[in-house]
Amino acid sequence: MSSPPSLPALLRLARTPYKRAVRAALAEIGCDDLPEHGAAVLGTIARSPSSAGSIATLLDISKQSASQLIDALVVRGYVERRPDEVDRRRICLTPTARGLAAARAARGAVQATDAAVAQRISPRGLAQLREALMAITEEADDAS
Repeated sequence: MSSPPSLPALLRLARTPYKRAVRAALAEIGCDDLPEHGAAVLGTIARSPSSAGSIATLLDISKQSASQLIDALVVRGYVERRPDEVDRRRICLTPTARGLAAARAARGAVQATDAAVAQRISPRGLAQLREALMAITEEADDAS
């Protein structure tokens, strides 16, 4: 009898339908050049202008890696760098029209995948899944 998959393996596999749906939605609108993690960055800055440091924290990557990702997003027309209106030394990242369109497409794909998952899991089961994932997230926050 084989043992069940580990939680990290299940978490990785559970992301697959979301990644596929987001990639398909982006390709549909001509945004198939969005780098990995680009949709997460666009979703974040679409809600509120951000900095490279906040993106590094969001993705749990180095500031150098975040800066390289941001450079790619700028070059591909998804993001603009602008001086902060309050602190001119700080650079804020804001989405372009193309970036906002990509963020909307990605959000729609996630919502559609959420709805498909909700069809397979009872409302109680879905609530328990969210609680369990939040507990894992909180454990990760406590460990750092």
